Amino acid sequence: MQNQHQVKKVHERRIFGLRIINRFRKSEDGVAAIEFGMLVLPFLMLLFAIIETALGFFAGQVFEAGVDTVGRRIRTGQVKSADVTVNDVRNDICSRTWGLLTCNDIKIDVRTFTAFPDTPLTTPRDSDNNLDVSGFQFETGDAGSIVVMRVYYEWPVFFDYLWQASNNLSNGGRLMVATMAFKNEPFSTGVN
Repeated sequence: MQNQHQVKKVHERRIFGLRIINRFRKSEDGVAAIEFGMLVLPFLMLLFAIIETALGFFAGQVFEAGVDTVGRRIRTGQVKSADVTVNDVRNDICSRTWGLLTCNDIKIDVRTFTAFPDTPLTTPRDSDNNLDVSGFQFETGDAGSIVVMRVYYEWPVFFDYLWQASNNLSNGGRLMVATMAFKNEPFSTGVN
């Protein structure tokens, strides 16, 4: 009789255990919170990466438009006749970027060449794969000169854990480059 009593208690415990397991298995309370907790981090990572990529593309377009406008001023002789310095050109480009770029971080290299095939095709880099500005010049040339204007900006990248390929600097940033190659128009410098 005592043996039957023990068997009955074990049977009741099993049934009680199965009821608890079934209750949890059937209950869907909190499932949404658990699913949200599992998906919120990847979702936010993707969202911030998309926002940063879009902002980078927008800043790049604004940057190139500013360089194009200032390049036009070089091409038409306005920069030469006004005796404009590289800092004036930097400030002019920066004023056209709507505050997206830090003005002091804009690097400008303007050079004249005798022929278009002589123009540089690569970005000057140091041994650490960063921009090398040691040889930068500011030569706007005379009328008819072939001029290459290269303007660089190191865009900081914050959420690049998904696409490491967008970093092209050793410090984790992205180098924006705007290049113009043109032949100056037949302008007059106003000096006889």
